[in-house]
Amino acid sequence: MLFTRLLGASRGHYGGLPSQCAICHAWPAPRLCDACVRRFAAPATRCPTCARRVPEGVQRCGDCLRHPPALDACIAATDYAYPWADLLVRFKFQSDPGCAAALAALMRDAAGARELLARADALLPIPLAPGRLRQRGYNQALLLARALDAAPPRTGWLLRSRETTAQSSLHRDARLRNLRGVFTVSDAARQSLPDLRVVLVDDVMTTGATLHAAATVLRGAGARHIGALVLARTP
Repeated sequence: MLFTRLLGASRGHYGGLPSQCAICHAWPAPRLCDACVRRFAAPATRCPTCARRVPEGVQRCGDCLRHPPALDACIAATDYAYPWADLLVRFKFQSDPGCAAALAALMRDAAGARELLARADALLPIPLAPGRLRQRGYNQALLLARALDAAPPRTGWLLRSRETTAQSSLHRDARLRNLRGVFTVSDAARQSLPDLRVVLVDDVMTTGATLHAAATVLRGAGARHIGALVLARTP
């Protein structure tokens, strides 16, 4: 029953009933109406390897020039700000997986995302720790990856080896220490990853510590090109 409900939710509807915009509450309307997407998710110029906003004409942010990240490409659909922050809280913590399809569509329409997805051999949703997965009942990154309608998500390739302190409560240096050694790859992934192009999928990117920790492990296992696609990037 839970699986059926989540599957229907990931398609943006329950039993075919008309939906309401999750932001402006227009009804009937898609879960994210066109007016709200235009108003709150306008395209922005971003660094191609960390998705941080940069001034028009700047090719790459200073941090990525000084310290090249483990990611080859990183795309964010929007900033982690109103109304997306509130919507993501509902999506992740208030059992509202029905937004997955609408949020994935927003990610897919971000500049460069379709090209990144088209060239990917596999999507790798950032895994939750087992305890958090049991508590929440679903992995929001996996729901987004499934709804992207791209390469198949590989849920058994990237593994989270231990529980960690919630990243949201930590500053950047502590986040990096917190994630040291937390990701591993499975034996099956080690056989398949060499020379593949993969895309990591997550809902929010704050400092990038989680994505970069995962990318470092994948690079060590032989992945040729590692991209990341997230819904929201913290300004």
